[in-house]
Amino acid sequence: MKFLGNVIANVIGIFVFIMLFFFGVILIGAIFGGEDTVSVKADSVIELDLKKINNDYAGKYKDPWVTVFSDKKEVGLSDVINAIEAAKTDDNIKGISILNDESSLGLAQYKDLRNALESFKKSGKFVWAYANSFSQKEYYLNSVANTIYLNPAGDLDFKGLSSEVMFFKDFQDKSGIHMEVIRHGKYKSAVEPFLENKMSDANREQITALLNSIWTNVSEDISKSRNIPVAKLNEIANGLLARTPEMAKRENLVDIVAYEDVYHNAIKKQLKVTGDDDYNKISILDYTQNNITTALTNTSSDQIAIIYAQGEIESGEGDVTVIGEGAMRRSLQEARKDEDVKAIVLRIDSPGGSALTSDLIWREIEITKKVKPVVVSMGNYAASGGYYIACNANKIFAEKNTITGSIGVFGILPNFSPLANKLGINTEQVKTHENSANYSPFVPVDEKFKAFTLEGVEKIYNTFVTHVAQGRKMTFAQVDSIAQGRVWSGSQAIKIGLVDKIGGLDDAIAEAARISKTKSYSTQNYPEYEKTFNDVLSGLPFAKSKEAFIKEEIGAENYMLIEQVKRLQKQKGVQAMMPFGLNIK
Repeated sequence: MKFLGNVIANVIGIFVFIMLFFFGVILIGAIFGGEDTVSVKADSVIELDLKKINNDYAGKYKDPWVTVFSDKKEVGLSDVINAIEAAKTDDNIKGISILNDESSLGLAQYKDLRNALESFKKSGKFVWAYANSFSQKEYYLNSVANTIYLNPAGDLDFKGLSSEVMFFKDFQDKSGIHMEVIRHGKYKSAVEPFLENKMSDANREQITALLNSIWTNVSEDISKSRNIPVAKLNEIANGLLARTPEMAKRENLVDIVAYEDVYHNAIKKQLKVTGDDDYNKISILDYTQNNITTALTNTSSDQIAIIYAQGEIESGEGDVTVIGEGAMRRSLQEARKDEDVKAIVLRIDSPGGSALTSDLIWREIEITKKVKPVVVSMGNYAASGGYYIACNANKIFAEKNTITGSIGVFGILPNFSPLANKLGINTEQVKTHENSANYSPFVPVDEKFKAFTLEGVEKIYNTFVTHVAQGRKMTFAQVDSIAQGRVWSGSQAIKIGLVDKIGGLDDAIAEAARISKTKSYSTQNYPEYEKTFNDVLSGLPFAKSKEAFIKEEIGAENYMLIEQVKRLQKQKGVQAMMPFGLNIK
């Protein structure tokens, strides 16, 4: 036994030594190798590859160990836009190349990026684009370029917008898995797939109006960049008249049909690079990192705090992709108490989520705006719970393509009693009082329980509408008439009073400075997340999540279906959430 104990002790000792050595090497590399930057050579071209840009804000963390082990290349879209602004006056940068761009960014984010590229072009530098094929969203961004190339064997998707919604009523009847839905709002299509086999007239009405509004904004931007009338663009989309490279060129959607080597040779000629020498390139990630580390510090003591609220709204601390009351309330409190912070901009990109968490954040904003101005900037989404936390700001900005509104709430209770009956499983409850038993998914929903839950939903809906009415200086009836869970584009929302101005994050920052009467200021990004060391380890390559493996194996679109199921499983309490599965293509 003593021999066996010694063997086990030696094995454990070797394992501990290997782990300490491994993490020691990582730590030394992070400390001594983390500050490397890529030099910007003369006559360089920025390659705008957005594959790794997922959010407006990349996040920062209170724990320095988390920062040491975080991915140094991770940047947010706001950092990229600042870098493009800096490139306008950088003598080493001659142009920007959008090369086979693929991105998960939304249309409102693309609008901000297009604005930055338009401004860059006005500095006299070029923006060129090349793609083997263009999706419709990718073309929207690429259309801002001075010159657009398309591969001769490629294609261009230009056919208008669509949205697809799946319905599960028959599946529930056949499987015995039933979702009990309690809602307020005739437009609350987040739960309609569980109630019907087809789209309601109200839902079709709102989605059609939303798509038409967004398409109008997209086509107007393309029309301006390509000098093609909107009517002609609609004709091209209706007839699929740009489906091949030759047809796209004939309709003036692209300029040159050629292979990538021809594109690069043309850039060489533009830069007067001769012979076999290649032209100097720098990736947008490297250039943005350089800009972050070398940008001149504003000497003004005045600050505008930018608090980023990204993702679904859930209880807890939150993270870069989850809005939690922990990080949000702490950020608002810190900015409120900091004497150097003169105003706050809340950047929201959220389809909503927990009604309770939304209310907690709303309350913190209500306290904060009594001390300092709070201006909201809406990204791709600021809907339902996302609008809940926006509605009491001093001013609200949205892009024309921002999806907002969806003022409505619902509750979903999974019930497996039909399935249990089919399988011969019977569940009975014993209780001391009439209402003492908790909800059970294996027992048919009690009508009294359903009535109590509906009462809670109605109470939260009334609170939501009241908050909006107070924040937007409207009557309850006025808000109720445009609420009912209906979604609106930014263009529509400004007409009905849900937002104040059309504009991006920079416009909101300028407005915050104006209200607070500060002309010279710097910006400070929030939140700082209280992330643990274990959370960071889970993100290292050797600890790749099962979700990442599944996504690689089954593809992004199939993975979205799994994510929808997971979201339903996580939803606790009453939800203020965007319409279910609204994926605009």
